[in-house]
Amino acid sequence: MAGHSHWAGIKHKKGKADKQRSKIFSKLSKEITVAAKLGDKNPDMNPRLRSAIQAARSANMPKDNIERAINKSSSNDEVNFESLRYEGFGPNKIAVIVEALTDNKNRTASNVRTIFQKAGGSLGTQGSASHNFKQLGVIKIDKKEITDERIFELAIEAGADECKTNVNFHEIHCPIDIIYDVKKDLEKEIKNFISTEIEWIPLNYVKVSKERNEDLVNLFNTLEDDDDVQNIYTNAQLVE
Repeated sequence: MAGHSHWAGIKHKKGKADKQRSKIFSKLSKEITVAAKLGDKNPDMNPRLRSAIQAARSANMPKDNIERAINKSSSNDEVNFESLRYEGFGPNKIAVIVEALTDNKNRTASNVRTIFQKAGGSLGTQGSASHNFKQLGVIKIDKKEITDERIFELAIEAGADECKTNVNFHEIHCPIDIIYDVKKDLEKEIKNFISTEIEWIPLNYVKVSKERNEDLVNLFNTLEDDDDVQNIYTNAQLVE
């Protein structure tokens, strides 16, 4: 399944075009601002910022938007985004992890809890859902950038654990503590990356019948519509 645990990957597989381009740009901008605030403003010296910018370019985000997001990290010191993780269960007891960047955690917690409840799910405590997953560094590269054989060689040389090829992109897995080291090695030959993220990969998948797909898709879409939500992971495997 393309994108395995990541809701964006499921959406990609189901061919759903994102109808809210501005929301994508908003979430990417927030990540750029946070990365620039936490480290060097120069992407060459800040791997998290460099990865955020590359993801923005991959989404065709205008250069002006990227520069504004970087500048905001200096000019808007009173705004501090906090990284939060919510864990819960959707319909059919599907495990869900939601990652957010927020300047108001009470608002975000209330919104996320309400979304789960309206979908017939429930928000749990820390660890209630995440024990169904493992965290890995995941680097995605468009297949047009490099051949299957060469990316496999580079990934192994860089210390990655796994390299697999999907329909449109290569996907490299590595321990989370070396993700930026692995990426730095890949950057010697590759200029453009789709994404570089620490993702939650399910230990086991739970198949969801076609008849019950809609409830889950509605939950994920509603979560994604929340401005504070950055990433959604699930152990659901939607059956076509």
